[in-house]
Amino acid sequence: MKNHDTFASFLDACAGSGLTAPVLDWSALPPAAVLAAPRSQWRLLAATAHAAGMRWCGFWALETGRDIEAFCCYEQAGAYLIMRSRFKPDEALPSIAPVYPAADRPERHAHDLLGVRFADQPDNRRWTRHQAWGEAQYPLLTDFQAPAADTPTPADHAYPFLQSPSQGVVEIPVGPVHAGIIEPGHFRFQAVGEIVLNLEERLGYVHKGIEKLAVGRNAAGLARLAGRVSGDSTVSHAWA
Repeated sequence: MKNHDTFASFLDACAGSGLTAPVLDWSALPPAAVLAAPRSQWRLLAATAHAAGMRWCGFWALETGRDIEAFCCYEQAGAYLIMRSRFKPDEALPSIAPVYPAADRPERHAHDLLGVRFADQPDNRRWTRHQAWGEAQYPLLTDFQAPAADTPTPADHAYPFLQSPSQGVVEIPVGPVHAGIIEPGHFRFQAVGEIVLNLEERLGYVHKGIEKLAVGRNAAGLARLAGRVSGDSTVSHAWA
């Protein structure tokens, strides 16, 4: 039975940070606990979770009426805590990437698809956008109008990959088209001899608007759609 003691270290860390004792709702999304977090405390709560030894599991966002809702999932000892925050589209959510670096890509993904703004995001380059829609267009918003199917997508050749100012560093570009059947992906290796100094990847070239097609479907319809996303992962996507 999950109770107040499940996240005792997190709650104690909140008290030590001067935060009001969080109210955990175990009935909203069992078996996880749900915490409604003020936007202003989003990063502080993430830092508190980090200090309590909690593992960050994921970030996602959605459009709710005229607002945006953001969610973070944390785990500790097999128990899950979902933090959620609701705010206006013109308000910036504090980035938690400075606390949990793995949150960088999901945050950038949320910006590209929903227009979610992040304060103090370490990397504000567009991640998913490959010239398929305008700079100020966000394809998961309700009012987005998808372009015609026969509309060609301009080449995406100006992405600002990280550059090395040092002499003797060799940069090796690979992809996005590969000889095998794997999904297209562009990789930039920076190496000195056999030592790889940096690897930067860019994915999402086959973004087909699956998320938009998923809106409004029931569970069975979602499973059928997910099973068609990638032919070599039909079972895993449908099961997930």
